[in-house]
Amino acid sequence: MSTIYFAGGCFWGTEHFFKQIDGVISTQTGFANGNESIVNPTYEQVYTDQTGYAEAVMVVYDEAVVSLEFLVNMFFAAIDPLAINRQGHDIGTRYRTGVYYTSKEQLAVIQRVFEEQQTKFTRPLAVELLPLKNYFPASEYHQDYLDKHPDGYCHLPLSLFKWAREQHPLQQKSSGAVDQI
Repeated sequence: MSTIYFAGGCFWGTEHFFKQIDGVISTQTGFANGNESIVNPTYEQVYTDQTGYAEAVMVVYDEAVVSLEFLVNMFFAAIDPLAINRQGHDIGTRYRTGVYYTSKEQLAVIQRVFEEQQTKFTRPLAVELLPLKNYFPASEYHQDYLDKHPDGYCHLPLSLFKWAREQHPLQQKSSGAVDQI
């Protein structure tokens, strides 16, 4: 099992998106890469945009089923990689996008995907690529939110969840390609 952290705007939709992918073992909403003097921040604290934390999702995955390269490409399919501090209608530094890694091996893979993604745009990507410096789980209320509230708010279109379920990581492992919806 391996773990990677994604900040893709509102963590409710980002978590639900990754849960659809074959090979993802578990997900957890939380807050990443904020002010180190603020330990175990609450949603209300992060919501002020004064803590430096991003809403993020911890993704635990089985490398025998899905590659990190595939997951990062899927992440790019679910975000607007040019938007700064916003995704959909959600605005603020807590909604910035980022990939937070925990090893040099992960960094090499992620950098390769970022370079491939950058070729699709004329403007620079607005997605952070940083080591994970801290992460704290969100409260139970925010865990599996869209499972508990199927009609709840989400910045991602429902068709994206269906599309994610239909992707086959083993078939795309060697090329890293992810067909866009």
